[in-house]
Amino acid sequence: MNRREFIHTAAISTTLLGTPLAFAADAKKAKLKKAVKYGMIKEGKTIKEKFELIKKLGFQGVEIDSPSDLDLMEAKAVQEATGIKIHGVIDSIHWSSPLSSPDEKVREKGLAALKQAIEAAAFVKADTVLLVPGVVKEKEVTYQECWDRSRAEIAKAIPLAEKLGVKITIETVWNNFITTPDQLIEYVDSFKSPAIGAYFDCSNMIKYGMPSAEWIRKLGKRMVKFDFKGYSKAKSWVNIGEGDEDWPEVLKALGEIGYDGWATSEVRGGGEKELKDIADRMNKVLGLS
Repeated sequence: MNRREFIHTAAISTTLLGTPLAFAADAKKAKLKKAVKYGMIKEGKTIKEKFELIKKLGFQGVEIDSPSDLDLMEAKAVQEATGIKIHGVIDSIHWSSPLSSPDEKVREKGLAALKQAIEAAAFVKADTVLLVPGVVKEKEVTYQECWDRSRAEIAKAIPLAEKLGVKITIETVWNNFITTPDQLIEYVDSFKSPAIGAYFDCSNMIKYGMPSAEWIRKLGKRMVKFDFKGYSKAKSWVNIGEGDEDWPEVLKALGEIGYDGWATSEVRGGGEKELKDIADRMNKVLGLS
């Protein structure tokens, strides 16, 4: 083979339809399914009407609250009828009855609610419960106290979660508790249970300086799900796609960790007009349009 033939052969072998093979082999695209929080759906009198509305707009799933006044039997039936998946349950009292409270009775109430949310998730065949584990408060609850108390209470719910096949996912929020990926990794890993994972909010953590994509890369398979809003350091909360989130890099990071799952918006919501705008914005930032 002469030099010209070698160069020609090498050029063919390193490209595929104009794309370097090395890049083609490494490039991965996350498989994403769009969802909303149930409380965002402000139009529709029944669960069925609400589910049908978001299905019309291209959403595939929803997260519900527990405890709540939502009829779980009806929600389960509507899920099966419409194809809108209830993919997760949100512990609705983790702020008002935190597992980090110095009051034992408050912690007991919080633990009971967490177990109820796990049972609700299993009933509707959702696979996660979103949990804010505790809140650090100046002169009331230190970081270490939040860590110790919340871990002790969550540990009591792990046997139920493992039995029912539901993951308790720790969300990143402005609770002065977990503000770095290393802290979240240490917290999740400390349980040594497959029933504990991470629920990463791509917008909340911008406040603390590290890019969302770096959180995702560090968390890796610990990150079970993610949600987002739109956050700007200059303007605070903004519309999806108008914040400081680096979406191309986020999508790249999701691909790198092999993410295959739900992408849930967490904004004010509204009727059909507002939800359509949210769906369009999600399509754009998630590369689904």
